[in-house]
Amino acid sequence: MIRRTGTAAGTPPFFVLLGPDYAGKSSVLAEFADRTPEWRIVSSDREFLDPGHALIARLRRDLMGDVLPGLGGDYSLDFMITVLQTAVLHLRDGIGHGADGTPVLMDSHYYKMLAKCRLSGMDEHPMFDWWRTFPQPRRVFFLDVSAETAWRRSGRGGGANPLEHYGDRPDRMSFDAFQSDLRKAMWQEIEHLPVTVIEEQHDVAGTAQRIREVITGELG
Repeated sequence: MIRRTGTAAGTPPFFVLLGPDYAGKSSVLAEFADRTPEWRIVSSDREFLDPGHALIARLRRDLMGDVLPGLGGDYSLDFMITVLQTAVLHLRDGIGHGADGTPVLMDSHYYKMLAKCRLSGMDEHPMFDWWRTFPQPRRVFFLDVSAETAWRRSGRGGGANPLEHYGDRPDRMSFDAFQSDLRKAMWQEIEHLPVTVIEEQHDVAGTAQRIREVITGELG
């Protein structure tokens, strides 16, 4: 059983955009950044990082370029989780910037990194217990996507990184199996929270507008 703690008093309300790989979450965040600039986007993706957080982008680049290819040889799972923790802490620290009442929209890594670490062979790790004490969002928006669409968007495996499939090389079976398990692991992390599921959409602006309406309604 996964144990969590609640959100401490005084923590600004925030919302998490979650979903399997290639569900279109980055596109939705970019839509918010472009059309609702007064809202705060908290992400470890390079395009949403300010110059003062360039280190996060460099660590992520090195994770993909050095750590993951050397996992199990040059680098251990413990080391990988330690590097990933820098991004998780960046997300946690970004919550406080919404203290002025500005809506905060968090990217999927707030829960997805934990789920992916579990699927990488460490279902139990002391670090996970700490991550689960971090503030919990007001609501999670779960963007879903079909297995066929995700596979196509990955370039039929050509653009998939090692944390998006099982085995050394992605094929349709290893990709689908990982994404199915990822979906289950993420739901285990958020099952205690209010969740709005948004089925596969091809209209990014429409998806962003639906999320915007829900958040605006909750915050009054």
